[in-house]
Amino acid sequence: MTDATKPIWKPAARRIAASRLKAFARFADKRWNRRLAGADYSQLHAWSIDHPDEFWASVWEFGEVIGEMGGTVVVDREKMPGARWFPEARLNFAENLLWRPGNQEAMVFWGEDKVKGRVSRAELHQAVAQTAAALRAMGVVKGDRVAAYLPNIPATVVAMLAAASIGAIFSSASPDFGVQGVLDRFGQIEPKVLFACDGYWYNGKLVDCLGKLSEIAARMPSLQRVVVVPYGGDVSGANGVAGIRLGVMLGDFLAPFVDERKLRFERLPFDHPLYIMYSSGTTGVPKCIVHCAGGALLQHIKEHQLQGDVRQGDRLFYFTTCGWMMWNWLVSGLASGATLLLYDGSPFVGRGTILFDYADAEGMTHFGTSAKFIDAIAKISLEPRRSHRLKALRAMFSTGSPLVAEGFDYVYTNIKSDIQLASISGGTDIVSCFVGGNPVSPVYRGEIQCAGLGMAVDVFDDNGKPVRGEKGELVCTRSFPVMPIGFWNDTGGAKYHAAYFERFDNVWCHGDFAEITDHGGFIIYGRSDATLNPGGVRIGTAEIYRQVEKLAEIVESIVIGQDWPPGNSGDVRVVLFVKLRDEHGLDEALETRIKQVIRDNTTPRHVPAKILQVADIPRTKSGKIVELAVRNVVHGQPVKNVEALANAEALEHFRNRCELSS
Repeated sequence: MTDATKPIWKPAARRIAASRLKAFARFADKRWNRRLAGADYSQLHAWSIDHPDEFWASVWEFGEVIGEMGGTVVVDREKMPGARWFPEARLNFAENLLWRPGNQEAMVFWGEDKVKGRVSRAELHQAVAQTAAALRAMGVVKGDRVAAYLPNIPATVVAMLAAASIGAIFSSASPDFGVQGVLDRFGQIEPKVLFACDGYWYNGKLVDCLGKLSEIAARMPSLQRVVVVPYGGDVSGANGVAGIRLGVMLGDFLAPFVDERKLRFERLPFDHPLYIMYSSGTTGVPKCIVHCAGGALLQHIKEHQLQGDVRQGDRLFYFTTCGWMMWNWLVSGLASGATLLLYDGSPFVGRGTILFDYADAEGMTHFGTSAKFIDAIAKISLEPRRSHRLKALRAMFSTGSPLVAEGFDYVYTNIKSDIQLASISGGTDIVSCFVGGNPVSPVYRGEIQCAGLGMAVDVFDDNGKPVRGEKGELVCTRSFPVMPIGFWNDTGGAKYHAAYFERFDNVWCHGDFAEITDHGGFIIYGRSDATLNPGGVRIGTAEIYRQVEKLAEIVESIVIGQDWPPGNSGDVRVVLFVKLRDEHGLDEALETRIKQVIRDNTTPRHVPAKILQVADIPRTKSGKIVELAVRNVVHGQPVKNVEALANAEALEHFRNRCELSS
């Protein structure tokens, strides 16, 4: 067992000196006449919090942001929400990602072992120009919504950049979402255009999307065009748009603009909307979180270059779908001059080594994945350090769920010993991270290295007091540029305020249960609320309820995440409890129907591992079901505030269930 008090990895002095973070410190030192070049990370972090005007202006200048910065960095910085960052600035997000077109590769793509492709920066620029021209021709203007129901393929990046170049707002969902899952998201924001695939590959199988797409198009009245991207082999053929309202194949959509070379960028305010992303939907349909172009750009430049040491010419990879914020994070790597390595499909095709094959074949410098993937390859005793060279690999990122200490051991023992392992944590809420890595500090097993620069991250107890070495609420005590603009259709901002600022006044409360360690690192123990997290993928319970309770036999249901295997804090399995009508019992046929309706309308990850019948479901006096109380009973933990329950006796239906021991 590794000694937890000692670093599991320390960067060599030459590596520290050559890092982008040290180059940034030297730049800021000269820019502001401060002694930062010799500072350690904690000193740099303190400066970034105490002097936000200097820090964020330095990120803009060091990151070579294209646009007009203006003379003011922040107004009303102490207000959360309410601060305004770079109020005089003008920029375009796409322009900053499409800089320096040429023969350098912008993207490499692997679709399992079926499809491969390469796109140069010049080719990407031309593809975006063509797509933007087609969007403009059909009347898309700034503020319109452009949605994508696509895999992680180059066409998705092109669609986003084309929309952003105009000032339209982009939103995406992965094609494994069912019809209702898509409508719950895109139906709220009323997109004018939907880009969608005809099908996609997963685990060697071709999945047809045209049936779902036809229903989505028919039920979304805001659409003026549905652009079908041919990706699924022979799924679409010549009749790929038959039966799809307003459908057109991508080639036909772009045909009038094949000679388009010029790309016009709309320079817009710093806080102009760029993305609409979605909460997990725990308490109803997902909240639509609106992110601004300037905040996302600066934050991602900071996280890529300063926290992750991404440099021009690096090869940046993250295993993600377009329904997860890590896709948005990955794509921003273009702004730092990196080549994006895109992958779509299962990470376990063939021998289960395809991602490491990709790393070797393409000289991957940064490997991003989930804690669940690391756990999975550890369980099958994969040893990439023996089967692959991984010569160029300098950093590995992990997120989606906490990376347990044994995961750190596995990476350094079986993948590569000299690597920056950055466990990172933030969320869709800020399309980035509160805490993560840095290339100049040691890594301790089981710990996230540090708070991000410019992020005043702390841990509060229940009374709103900072704590060290104790578990509490992860908070951010000062405003930052990538705070959301707000929620879509949230007049007055009441829902936005309730989501993050209701618990502690003028402090962002993120909803993570965390601890600050003796090393100044962080440990995340999971969500403070009842959001499920199987395999590192956040799932909202309401999305499951909405499907299950369509069935006539079911009166009500409640779902929790059970730590599995027992005692393993690294993963959970989804357990669904159902209350049935008196004349019905839970049999195999009903279980099959429940799982099928969930799979068809959400994603396979939402499907419960266990379904159990109960006679009653506990609720508060105001009528709300209590997921956390049920979860505590299942895990043999005490239930707080039992007096607040209208039927506390119902908790006994969940205690010591033998079905949950296997």
